[in-house]
Amino acid sequence: MVANVLEVNPERLWDSLERSAEIGRFRDVGLRRLALSAEDKQMRDLFVEWAKSAGCTVEVDRLGNIFARRPGTDPSLPPVAIGSHLDTQICGGRYDGILGVLCGLEVVRTLNDRGLQTKRGIEVICWTNEEGARFNPPMMGSMAFAKVLTLESVLATTDDAGITVEKALDEIGYAGSAPVGREFDAYLELHIEQAPVLDREGCDVGIVVGGYKTQALRLTINGDTGHAGGTPMAQRRNALVGAGYVIAAVNDIGLAYAADEGRTTTTRIESFPNLAGTYAEQVKLTIDFRHIDADRFKAMRAEVDAAIAAAAKKANVEIEVAEGWSWGSELFAPECIELLKTTAKELGLPYREMRSQAGHDAYAVATMAPTAMIFTPCFEGISHNVNEAIELTRSVPGANLLLNAAVARANR
Repeated sequence: MVANVLEVNPERLWDSLERSAEIGRFRDVGLRRLALSAEDKQMRDLFVEWAKSAGCTVEVDRLGNIFARRPGTDPSLPPVAIGSHLDTQICGGRYDGILGVLCGLEVVRTLNDRGLQTKRGIEVICWTNEEGARFNPPMMGSMAFAKVLTLESVLATTDDAGITVEKALDEIGYAGSAPVGREFDAYLELHIEQAPVLDREGCDVGIVVGGYKTQALRLTINGDTGHAGGTPMAQRRNALVGAGYVIAAVNDIGLAYAADEGRTTTTRIESFPNLAGTYAEQVKLTIDFRHIDADRFKAMRAEVDAAIAAAAKKANVEIEVAEGWSWGSELFAPECIELLKTTAKELGLPYREMRSQAGHDAYAVATMAPTAMIFTPCFEGISHNVNEAIELTRSVPGANLLLNAAVARANR
């Protein structure tokens, strides 16, 4: 780090992460802090308390997205936003999303320490339900904010217990009054990589130049139900068998494309009636597939479609296909990517250009504001797992890049 640049307080950042890790603790080292749960409320309350203590004004919109603003000297200018999420997976780790929000808070705290003002305000954002672990789809708060989803459809979405997003927001007191949508000068998001590249290469900063072309599909497999013992095999229309053929075929497609960065996953299965002694009448699957190359992605899609048709024929069932969330590979603003590169060079920070293999709130925000992302290493790329781990010393360079880039942008 060269002289006369801003640096975060590493110990304070780590203390905040450790405090977060106490809320929703799961299997000792992990977190279960599902969106709009009691644990999520507790963490949100703590974040709001911290933000107000740091001199921020706090607004909450109808979807529970939280906006903590440190004012600039010119309130007529739109702010520079920094954001991520505080909710986790069911078997989640301590840093996915959380590091990004708390690094944003650390930007504010560091400016306060130095008594520095910026021309534009800096707004730290906690997005609602990035994970999609309780309510689906993921990135719900940011996608509705960017009008990729409608407010009405999001509020009506239910979890597995039939509780709507609207009811859950009301129950935890985060159905805010601020309108959904506002203007940003730029949006920056710091996130653990969730893949092993940075960790294995010994590089502490990734500047994200794009993503993987990604498509989710929701499959409804319809057969009929019958007795597991009495019904002759040739007469059965077992939806779970059809699902099994799809699952195996989709995985094989991913393995066939793995050498050039293809990914396929079956993420969710719901079976009805899901009882012993009876075979399934209906199964719902969620699958997704990803590739860094657009042409190879199209080839994967063709193979997935063919596999679904073959599975339906082999199992003597019908399969309905609905498209779910998707995003492209070219996501982020060249001006913001260049800002990160220039700032990293000024700070003497080695970095690696890379593409994101996962989805992030930044993807939605990028549709309505200039956006870029910073990646920091996580041990062996382990994520969405209680054993997710980071090293503070390897996270601080990315936090300092975020701090200095945000200030440079805010002083434009």
